[in-house]
This record gives sequence, structure tokens and C-alpha cells, in this order.
Amino acid sequence: MPPRKPSTAETSASASQAVARVVDGIKHMITSGDLLPGQQIRQEHMAAALGVSRLPVREALRQLVADGLVVHVHHVGFAVARLSRSEFDQVYLMRRLLETEVIRGLPRPTADQLAEIESLAEEVERAAADLDLPRMRTLNSRFHMAIFDLSELNLVVGEIKRIWTWALPYHSVYLYDDAGRTRVLAEHKEMVTALGTGDMQRLAELMDAHRAGSEAQLNLMLGAGAVPRPSAS
Repeated sequence: MPPRKPSTAETSASASQAVARVVDGIKHMITSGDLLPGQQIRQEHMAAALGVSRLPVREALRQLVADGLVVHVHHVGFAVARLSRSEFDQVYLMRRLLETEVIRGLPRPTADQLAEIESLAEEVERAAADLDLPRMRTLNSRFHMAIFDLSELNLVVGEIKRIWTWALPYHSVYLYDDAGRTRVLAEHKEMVTALGTGDMQRLAELMDAHRAGSEAQLNLMLGAGAVPRPSAS
């Protein structure tokens, strides 16, 4: 008997899986610092690196444009999104307003929820000790999202996650700083303590300081021109 041809549904599922794999691969390159804000993403190079054709790469890039992580630059092509100073300031303004509202209304976590958040903080610390910055960045996001996900304000939390995506290309940059990593870890421990005691006002204050510290470091890097702009090269 001739080999069975895959059904339309199977073909569609396979294509969707390929696109999802490319999306994850490009996100990893961005969060690890392999792709920097403003850097061009060449489809042929990405297809070769991820072992796929250019079709899923093109579709993945379109999805990432919709997410705000990638932009399409005229005469250049696709590039990692680069925030202007005004946009950068707006990202942190929105984060402060929305995150504060969510945190102040959080319920006290259950023992299991607190244990999960504390475990994530410890995993972030281990990744930092190993200087595994891509893993540290991923776990850091998971730590914060686990806290926000305690909230019943699911639409607001969804918007917070979308705003975090816009700043993803920059987060890997400040984690290269030894003092920045040390500060992040210390503040995570304080956040877990405040969460465990149900002191959401204290948690909101800690998050404000945590966010402000990251913003200050990134502002220094932006001011020093440490993050490249898009180019046609």
C-alpha cells in the first residue's frame, strides 16, 4: 500500500508547531542577549539556525510583531523592537500604575502558592550563581508573573504581561551587571517575606523599589548608547 498522506488537520498542526518552535527560539535569543534591541533578524539565517524553512520563520516574525517584540523596519526588514526614550518611560509608567493596583489587592497566598513563588526565587538565585543569564531572565519573569497571577484582576494582569513583553529585549542587558543581579536577588527575598505575612502594602513598596532600580540601570545604558539601533547591515 502507498504511504498514507497526512490529513489537512495533521499538516496544519505540524505547521503550527513549527511556528511555535520558531517563536520560542527567537524569544530565547532575545532574552539571552543573542539578539539585541534594534538588531536585524535575517529570515534565512534564522531558518538555518532553527532547522526550518523560511515560511514558519516569516509567520513567527509576524506573530512577534503583533506581540510588540519585533518590528518591521522599512528598507531593513524585521528587527528586534527598540524602545524610544519616551516609549521606555511610558512602559515603566504603565507598569507602576497597573502593578501597584494589582499588588495592593492581592489575597494572601495559600501555603502551596507561597512555596511555588519561593521556589522560583531560589531557582533565580541558582541561575545567577551559575551565571546562566538566559535562565535567570526566564525565571525572573516567572517569579513576578506567579505573584501577579494571584490576583483576580485577570484582564489587568494580562495587560501587565503584554507590557513586560515590550521590555524583554532590555532585561537581559541589565542582568549582566553584578550589582544588578545582587540587588534583584535580595529584593526577591524581601518580596517573598512580605507576601508570606500578607503585607501587601510592603510588597507594593518593595516592587516600586525593585522596578525603579531596574529602570535606573536601563536608563544609564540607554543614555550611554549601550543598546544598538536598527541598521541595514
